[in-house]
Amino acid sequence: MVLLAFVDLDLDPELAALRPLGGFFVLHTAVPPRTGLPTLEQAYTPTSSAAASEAYTDPLAFRVRKVARALGAPEDRVAASLAHQGLAARLWSVALGAAALYGQVPDLDPRLLRWDPDGSAPDDLWLGEVRGLPVASLDEVVRERHLVPLATALSSRHGVSVRLLWGNAGAALASSVRMIDRWARTAGRPDAAERARTLAAGLFTHPDLARTIDPATGRRRTCCLYYRLPGGGLCGDCCFDRPPGRR
Repeated sequence: MVLLAFVDLDLDPELAALRPLGGFFVLHTAVPPRTGLPTLEQAYTPTSSAAASEAYTDPLAFRVRKVARALGAPEDRVAASLAHQGLAARLWSVALGAAALYGQVPDLDPRLLRWDPDGSAPDDLWLGEVRGLPVASLDEVVRERHLVPLATALSSRHGVSVRLLWGNAGAALASSVRMIDRWARTAGRPDAAERARTLAAGLFTHPDLARTIDPATGRRRTCCLYYRLPGGGLCGDCCFDRPPGRR
């Protein structure tokens, strides 16, 4: 039997240990290049101001429209689903990556995390202050404080199914585990991969995430609607074997 040694580190001010894992894991901690970027709390509960652009007053709606234009989404809910999956993947990757490598989770308080809805990973998120939380808070940090209000906002405003959104969240979490595992193999860090798998298994016991992924095949149980894009096919973990017929 191989014994895995978990070596915990203090969170460094730049979260530099996350960089080798790839862009989805990178979290900027410096001052954002543009002033006035909205926080994710503002994205979940937009404000109204005729003097400011939509990217600042309603960043979530701005992001959905940006995705729709870029991909030619035929329905608002398709763009909302894909925008959701991208943000969920960023949040899970940062938090789970830090938990696996540092043994701590950065406090991703939505009031401290600034978001550029016009940006892409890794130049979309900036954390105002780095402070560590125990790994036991991982579910609260991501699911409770971000994914719950994000699902509520997208479902109520863009008509996308809540069950589909939690399927996205489960798929994003599973993808983060796979990316950590792939990096750990080349970096000689089986301890990090083991910790990520163990933590993710615990997260998948929550009713919001349970049964979103088939444990036998790794495929999700709902579809993110990517196939509905012009020329869109199926994702590698899709629940379908072939694209459903379009009405």
